[in-house]
Parts: sequence; structure tokens; C-alpha cells
Amino acid sequence: MDQVTLRRREDGALELRVNGVFVMDDLETSSERLLARHVLDGGAQRILVGGLGLGFTTRELLADADVEHVVVAELHHEIVHRMRDGTIPGADLLGDPRLEVVVDDVRAVVAAQPVHSLDAIVLDVDNGPDFLVHDENAAVYGPGFVATCAERLRPDGQLCVWSMADSDQLRRVMAEHLLDVEAVAVPVVLQGRREHYWILTGRRGDDVGPGD
Repeated sequence: MDQVTLRRREDGALELRVNGVFVMDDLETSSERLLARHVLDGGAQRILVGGLGLGFTTRELLADADVEHVVVAELHHEIVHRMRDGTIPGADLLGDPRLEVVVDDVRAVVAAQPVHSLDAIVLDVDNGPDFLVHDENAAVYGPGFVATCAERLRPDGQLCVWSMADSDQLRRVMAEHLLDVEAVAVPVVLQGRREHYWILTGRRGDDVGPGD
């Protein structure tokens, strides 16, 4: 089993690590919230999120009254449990009737969704294709899963992927199934260092027809 660790740093931030690898903290959350804003600005109302983490993407989504339903796939039941008991702030999120949390691999959760049923899929399940916490998550960035995501999107639906770095390979894979693929740099400050995180986005075309 993966080791999920929460710790309170000397600077007061709550930090999440998996298998000893830094995943995120509650001090620098701009890129996680921007993931949500990107799809909300596109009018998304039914959204699937890969990765609950510390809950900042999900909170930003549920703050929008127009959002109808959010499915969150979280691999680690410990994270959901610690949010429910208040160790991770977010018990109020779990009580929102629009939220459905599924403890399972994101690939299984996406595959279980009806075809053409989602306005957006937001993936923040690892550190990106070149900085994996879980080796098996390489498949999340591969052509098979990107195709599965595209099939679950409605016309003009969006796929957004968080990454520690831009990835030419992932953009090429996304471009095989989506339109307007781009990488957006997000300036962040990490424990005093100026860095960039990245959001890779693409849009489903409007050519969805019966049987597609």
C-alpha cells in the first residue's frame, strides 16, 4: 500500500506526501484552483475530477452555484477519511449533495461514466508524465486513457491536466483526440522559490453524433 503522509511544516502549511514524495500543500494552491476556473469559465456544470488531494480544486468548483454535479476519483481512502474527520479541512465539501467521491483508480471511474456525459474532466492525479509518484500512472497520460476521456466529454467539453512541467508528448497525445490543445504556465512560489506549474488543456470537437 502507498504511504500517505500529512504533516504540519514549520511555516504552518499542511503538506501532503505519498511514498515520501511531495504532492501538494495548502500554502500554494493557485494552480489547483486555476484548473477549476478554466472549466468553469467554459460553462462546465457536470465535471469529473481526478484526485481529491487537499480539496482546493473541488472547493473552487462547488463554490460556483451553476455547477450541478462533481465526481471526484480518489485512489487513497486515507485522504477521504482524513477530510471527513477534519484533519484535512473539507468536511463541508463531503456534505455537499452535488459531490460524489469514488475511492478508486481514476481510469476506472472515468470509464464508468456514460459516453458524452461530462462538460469537463480535470486530472490532478500525479505530478505529471515525467515526475510520477506512481509508475502505473503513466497510463493516465497515454493515448488509450486520453481517448477514453474524450469519449466521455460532451461537444466542446474540456480535458485539463495538471503537470509539474510542460510535456510535448502529452500535448501530441491530446491533439489526436481534442482541439485547441495548449499548455498554460502558472507562476508559483514554492517555499521561497519561484517556479512554474502547468495546465494542459484541450477541447472536444462538436462532431459528436449518434453512435459516436
